[in-house]
Amino acid sequence: MPHMAVAEDLEVASFLKGQPKKLFIGGRWVESAGGKTFATHDPATGDVLAAVAEANAEDVDRAVAAARKSFDRGTWRELPPAERAKVLWKIGDMIEERATELAQLETLDNGMPINDALLFHAPLAAATFRYYAGWVTKLDGATQQVSFPGQYLSYTLREPVGVVGQIIPWNFPLLMAAWKLAPALACGNSVVLKPSEETPLSALRLAELMQEADIPDGVVNVIPGYGEVAGARLAAHPDVDKIAFTGSTDVGKLIAKASADSNLKRVSLELGGKSPNIVFADADITRAASGAFLGIFFNQGQVCSAGSRLFVQEKVYDQTLDELLKTVADTRIGPGMDPVNQMGPLVSRTQMERVLGYIRTGTQEGARLMVGGDRPEGLDRGYFVKPTVFADVDGKMRIAREEIFGPVVAAIPFSDEDDLVAKANSTIYGLVAGVWTRDVARAHRVAHALKAGTVYVNCYHVVDAVTPWGGYKQSGWGRELGPYALDLYTEIKNVIVDIA
Repeated sequence: MPHMAVAEDLEVASFLKGQPKKLFIGGRWVESAGGKTFATHDPATGDVLAAVAEANAEDVDRAVAAARKSFDRGTWRELPPAERAKVLWKIGDMIEERATELAQLETLDNGMPINDALLFHAPLAAATFRYYAGWVTKLDGATQQVSFPGQYLSYTLREPVGVVGQIIPWNFPLLMAAWKLAPALACGNSVVLKPSEETPLSALRLAELMQEADIPDGVVNVIPGYGEVAGARLAAHPDVDKIAFTGSTDVGKLIAKASADSNLKRVSLELGGKSPNIVFADADITRAASGAFLGIFFNQGQVCSAGSRLFVQEKVYDQTLDELLKTVADTRIGPGMDPVNQMGPLVSRTQMERVLGYIRTGTQEGARLMVGGDRPEGLDRGYFVKPTVFADVDGKMRIAREEIFGPVVAAIPFSDEDDLVAKANSTIYGLVAGVWTRDVARAHRVAHALKAGTVYVNCYHVVDAVTPWGGYKQSGWGRELGPYALDLYTEIKNVIVDIA
């Protein structure tokens, strides 16, 4: 008997009926200046979920003007810190209270399994707002002991940057919105958020919740649109003081250039990855294989930190792959709204075709296809790809060098620790790495040698609001989450007073 999908939440149904979805600018829901809309689809079926107003350059200008007006008036930044903290905490509570609704909306728009959306994404989004609510009253400066001749009082102030443009991706829409908005608002900034045109719905629903939480008009503006139009204008806008972007490395380079060419605005970038997940011979192989599965197949591999290069020491290479294949064989693939499914569809037909193209390339380059490699039978309407494992991959192959952003892992054997470190670091990226070993000394030694912003030891995809997130090399600039994100959204002012 087939499993039934989770019943659609009544609030989700109500939200989707109100179409087309409008832009949120200056505290009002408005049509796009050009009158255009675009469709967002359910990737499990290809069906249209909603029509959404398409922001153009004029809409970006309107949103930036609204953010600038609110910032200059001080309607948010000059609120007593405890009052701003209350608003952020309230938003966290509202996300938690509406977790089922937000999770279903996320699954319908993105395709992710409903259990992942409900048990991971919504709670972590709520926790992020609460975490930064706690920081609002602690944005302190410091005094310095000055040696310059005379008597001086020197102290620092931490002040908001101003108008912040934020561009988020489609793979974790609600969570990425929280990661961007919460620290920026905690620091007193005004924000223009551009969600991906692939998955705009949860950001728009979040804007409704923030309106209910009494965010002042113009402090948060949400403008769905295409990157080459709305995103490009936001990055180049002369009245935006800072851009925060999560997405591909290629687009990140365009944003950095546009920001420099306009007004040299501050930029933080969370970009791509080709992360090594490393299994040493002394590891618990069952746990390591389970970690390898999670590392690459969570969210259908559409994760910048996916462990897409699986390095396994030669002595346990076959055993580890055998364990991994057992888990793959038991994986349930299907629409994310069905709670028994562990893997849903990719976000779009374009992404599915991109991933299938990489799989064909891997086969052509001589990698050994062990499982997967095509679309599952009976799921032709959606954008599904089977979990795919390539063995005996050479580091020069494209599937070992380029970010696929799909459920495809490249298994690579290695001999010893020195051999491993050289291979693992042989990439333009440096976001995440995983190490599986029982040897404590080796774990620390390898963690120090790997060029990655986060190194997981005997675990993978452990993410918390308190831990820094960002990468080395072409995986980005700056660190999100934890206290480190405060540096992205504040300026440090030094005041020196002659007290002689």
